[in-house]
Amino acid sequence: MNLQIGDIVKLKKSHPCGSFEWEILRTGIDFKIKCLGCNHLVMVPRKKIEKSIKSVVSSEQNLKNS
Repeated sequence: MNLQIGDIVKLKKSHPCGSFEWEILRTGIDFKIKCLGCNHLVMVPRKKIEKSIKSVVSSEQNLKNS
């Protein structure tokens, strides 16, 4: 899965605040993601985040090409 810093992803399960959308702040073995509903920061292992992503809402490449 090709994920970049700044991408916004939609997860299968919602955060307790009700938001499904998260922004990727750091990539690598662990991902640092920020909830776009309440700005909560979470570190998640790569395997877990790749399984829980439903779709990529927007990415840095799409924004640069527009």
